[in-house]
Amino acid sequence: MSHDAIHSQAHDASNVTNPEHAEHHIVTPLQYCYVFATLLVGTAITVGAAYVDMGVLNPIVALAIACFKACVVILFFMHAAYQTRLIKVTIASGFFVFLVLITMTLTDYLSRSWGLW
Repeated sequence: MSHDAIHSQAHDASNVTNPEHAEHHIVTPLQYCYVFATLLVGTAITVGAAYVDMGVLNPIVALAIACFKACVVILFFMHAAYQTRLIKVTIASGFFVFLVLITMTLTDYLSRSWGLW
């Protein structure tokens, strides 16, 4: 095997072995402004929701708004929207684990006062 053949195998010019590194998505400053405005609106909604008495739904609404804002940050600031499906599934599994832990915590919290309400 010649030296050129070995070198061509070692150097992957088209980046076939790691296709997720083949191209980089360029985010415009306008997109960052849209994301910033969305996060500001989400913060305003969070503050507004804190002043509204929804009973037991207050923490649920606050967590829903926080999860939405976290999704916006993950998708655009961390560029997950432009990544492979594997990375998107990994991020979604993190949210799934978060929901399972919250559900288990709330189930434990509700079961401690079983019969008192």
